[in-house]
Amino acid sequence: MFYFTIAFIIGLFVLYNLILIVPMRERCVIERLGKFRAGLEPGFHFLIPFFDRVAYRQETREQCINVPHQSCISRDNIQVDVDGLLYIKVMDAYKASYGIENYLIAAINLAQTTVRSEVGKLTLGETFSERDALNETIVREIDDASEPWGIKVLRYEVMNITPSTNVIDTLEKQMEAERQKRAEITLANAERDSTIALSEGERQEAINLSEGERQRRINEAKGRAEEISILAAATAEGTRLIASAINNPSGHEAMNMQLVETYIDRVSALLKEADVSVVPGELAKMEGYFAGIDQVSHTMKDGGH
Repeated sequence: MFYFTIAFIIGLFVLYNLILIVPMRERCVIERLGKFRAGLEPGFHFLIPFFDRVAYRQETREQCINVPHQSCISRDNIQVDVDGLLYIKVMDAYKASYGIENYLIAAINLAQTTVRSEVGKLTLGETFSERDALNETIVREIDDASEPWGIKVLRYEVMNITPSTNVIDTLEKQMEAERQKRAEITLANAERDSTIALSEGERQEAINLSEGERQRRINEAKGRAEEISILAAATAEGTRLIASAINNPSGHEAMNMQLVETYIDRVSALLKEADVSVVPGELAKMEGYFAGIDQVSHTMKDGGH
């Protein structure tokens, strides 16, 4: 029974080393007596016990590697800490096994070196604004360098770009000054626009007033012209009527009487308004005197006839 148990255990050990099942996500590197024999694809395989062994098992799925943050100096001499994620995939299990000791550590170190080099070519502002271009450049540089390792760099993503504390304080002060400057510019523009609007309003008001004044003067001039025209027409008509009346019998006497009355009215008004009398007051009674003369004249004419 003891020997049967020993034989069974030995049989299991041989069977375990004879049969190899490679899962879908792996590639196995087989060595025979310490020398590379083959790279086995996923599936069922037979090995020679005690001669063949699985030297390496390589993960063929895409792997995400966290690249630790590191200190970098930008082109404008500003210190920043940069970290990111590196995505790689094993394309050749033989090169990944024999081309380098540990491709994961090598990829991380290469990514850090490349990031430090590429950030040094950019200013601090460009590292933020050109992050996509930075990612593409890093992927290209790492992929070219890692080709002998049998891996493919799929992409690199910068996660954080963190300036030092002093730089952050300086940037905050700079942004505050920039915001203050923009606020002052906005206020100045608003004040300028307000002044322009007020001046435009005053100018338009002056124009409107001048236009109104001009129109008022035109209307007054037209009114005076029409008034003068009407007065002239009335005067002409009156003169015509007077001339016609003078040609009638007794026209001259009527005209003389009208002149005398007008003269006497004017003199009387003058004497009432004047403070100093330079003409005898009896002159205001000349109306009766001239009336008597006129009556005598009529009497003499009637006697002549």
